Amino acid sequence: MIDNPRSPRVRAVAKLAKREARVETGLFLLEGPQAVSEALTYRPELIVDLFATPTALDRHFDIGRRATAAGVEPEFVSEHVLDAMADTVTPQGIIAVCRQFPTSLKDILGGEPKLIAILEEVRDPGNAGTIIRAADAAGADAVILTGRSVDLYNPKVVRATTGSLFHVPVATGLELEAVVDRTKAAGLQVIAADVKGADLLTARKAGALAAPTAWLFGNEARGLSDEHYALADWVITVPIYGHAESMNLATAASVCLYESAFAQRSG
Repeated sequence: MIDNPRSPRVRAVAKLAKREARVETGLFLLEGPQAVSEALTYRPELIVDLFATPTALDRHFDIGRRATAAGVEPEFVSEHVLDAMADTVTPQGIIAVCRQFPTSLKDILGGEPKLIAILEEVRDPGNAGTIIRAADAAGADAVILTGRSVDLYNPKVVRATTGSLFHVPVATGLELEAVVDRTKAAGLQVIAADVKGADLLTARKAGALAAPTAWLFGNEARGLSDEHYALADWVITVPIYGHAESMNLATAASVCLYESAFAQRSG
């Protein structure tokens, strides 16, 4: 059992909470039994190390069994060591170190996608992770994070996806203009979501939402710039019928993605 929170190996795992260490190593931190279980189910080859307290592994015995079957032998650690490794305040007893696995835009567009989410300067990790989760739930083919958005492998982003990171392809580090050009060339329309746009019902009534679509979502505070509006075929807003001052970005993105999912499937 690893029981020294200050050992070099424990510190190396803990450093993955920082972007510099993730860039240098090509690894990222995966916390909690649910996320680790999803990785074991869909991408077990990405798991480099698996650490767990004896109590947690007893409680989630299947994770240990499946990890061993995948060639990853779980290592026991003390509670203090797990606390030192984890990014969360109250870790759930299981942590994995995984290899990063971004998808190329070429591979995404080569699959003839029908629904994509593009995130431009989305900085909040919770929003980015939740949009990835919503895209997965809505059956989207991919998510694209431009270079001005939060790091895909930020621990908070990873946690917010609740395992959807392993289900839906995600491309990162691209310039928005190039993404839009190549997306349109692949036959998708681009719909920007912004408070300055037309009512979502306008696009719905026009039948536009059934077409192959890349939804473009901008910064939480500033939205999209005028030059980015100009890149889109449509600019729409999710209407607020009650008295709420505004809608959270991830919530609005979920509505937009599902509107397309409904329209595409009903056709």
